[in-house]
Amino acid sequence: MPLDCTSAFYEENAETYANRARSLPKQQLDAFLAGLAPGAAILELGCGGGQDSAYMLSQGFDVTPTDGSAELARQAEALIGRPVKIMLFQELDAESAFDGVWAHASLLHVPRPELPDVFTRIRRALRTGGIIHASFKAGDAEGHDGFGRYYNFPSAEWLSELLTKGGWRNITIGESDGSGYDGKQTRWLRVSAQR
Repeated sequence: MPLDCTSAFYEENAETYANRARSLPKQQLDAFLAGLAPGAAILELGCGGGQDSAYMLSQGFDVTPTDGSAELARQAEALIGRPVKIMLFQELDAESAFDGVWAHASLLHVPRPELPDVFTRIRRALRTGGIIHASFKAGDAEGHDGFGRYYNFPSAEWLSELLTKGGWRNITIGESDGSGYDGKQTRWLRVSAQR
């Protein structure tokens, strides 16, 4: 499969991206971890430089970090000292294997037509009662940023409808202002839901 612009960006800029100054989304991480039993099994989708996985591991959780970029996976492995599985979201085929899925600023790169299937795969990978955290850049139409990276830019309503149709329960979508790697002001959607 040829590398698209998004994948190419992460492969070519892995070291810079992984080592950028980034504040940990600690408030969101702590809220997510509070919903899990101590030592729970967590799948991180799109671990990037590995900082979030490192934090969850430091809190005693059993974390399986994954990323679609082999170069980013190498950067994350150097930070956390454990293997990172190289996997696209569309390749997830686990069944009732995890208590939580952490997908912070990663599923926002999934083409809109493929999101329902990816959420179905995530739901299948979770045990009954398992939870997901995902965050997206808000919008109302697909598009690309200045680096050529693809974004699905959903609205809260669009995401809520998608998750409801997919059988998710206790869906919560919060909104906040922030920025991204490109430094531009961004409206973020934070999604949590339960299998």
